[in-house]
Amino acid sequence: MTLKKCKLCDKKGIGVSEALGVCINCIREKPEEALLYTKEAHDRIRSEFNLPLEPPKDPEGIPCGICANECKIGLNGIGYCGLRKNVDGKLIQPLEYGLVHTYLDPLPTNCCAGWFCPGSKERGFYNLAVFFYGCNFDCIFCQNSSHKSIDSAPRIDKETFVNEAIKNEKISCICYFGGSPEPHLPFALKVSEKILESKSMRICWEWNGCGNEKLVRKAAELSFKSNGIVKFDLKAFDRNLSLALSGVSNERAYSNFRIIAEEFFDKREEPVLTATTLLVPEYVDKKEVENIARFIAELNPEIPYSLLVFHPSFYMSDMPITPRKQVDECYKVARKYLKNVNIGNIHLL
Repeated sequence: MTLKKCKLCDKKGIGVSEALGVCINCIREKPEEALLYTKEAHDRIRSEFNLPLEPPKDPEGIPCGICANECKIGLNGIGYCGLRKNVDGKLIQPLEYGLVHTYLDPLPTNCCAGWFCPGSKERGFYNLAVFFYGCNFDCIFCQNSSHKSIDSAPRIDKETFVNEAIKNEKISCICYFGGSPEPHLPFALKVSEKILESKSMRICWEWNGCGNEKLVRKAAELSFKSNGIVKFDLKAFDRNLSLALSGVSNERAYSNFRIIAEEFFDKREEPVLTATTLLVPEYVDKKEVENIARFIAELNPEIPYSLLVFHPSFYMSDMPITPRKQVDECYKVARKYLKNVNIGNIHLL
């Protein structure tokens, strides 16, 4: 596969995604110039799905506050996630229902925490997989881009969702993912609390981690009490790389990760917290992984960390599967700091 050359430096041996147009070196060293190209890429994607090009900040708009984007939505406008709307001066948001697709995933499953979660050893039971539509990120490599089709998303009310989870005796855990659960946290928290009143099961989250701090802490508490797991997708350490790949900063993910690590991680025998990083070829390299691994280790070197092999997807379909050399380099550097490191999607190599 022949990769394009960077539009800024044109250095040999450094490939770039055609969608982004610039290389990792320029993103790190010339962010003011490089991010102009990556912003164009995100604008094209979001225009295609009729989503705001950036988090709205209308001074007279209604504050949302559900995630780190902290949108202020103007009259008859929508939030960055595409879910929350200012309709005639009133914030409309899915609280009594979810825009979600659910399905039963037989255990053991390929969940990102499956390599250490006790639930992965169960037989004859199911994980209720909950795929939320909408996201507070705009990842150019999105592995589940169908979440952007919000207008055609199936809708489920709270009572129906709760009954579905309670009545099926074979469901032993729930995993919220998407998209990302952050825009749906008020709904997800309410149904989870209701389910746990009637039934014992693990409540798990797979997210980018950039939710409202209070809601994230509440979600982590539910996972802690139910023996569930909170999985953060720490996509990048460099803020500019996060902007280039995901459209917005992921700084909130690190502060939320710290909160959960300090408040919950060493309070029970089974890990309540884990992190993953997708090894995007040419971009998420050993330097990124080393910085992420060092950050995690400073909190607790026992926290499980999984490096995921990338496969071509969405607007990065021109990129190759993560080269084995990159996987090996990232694994070795992560192991310098952390005791529990895994390689996910290894079948792709």
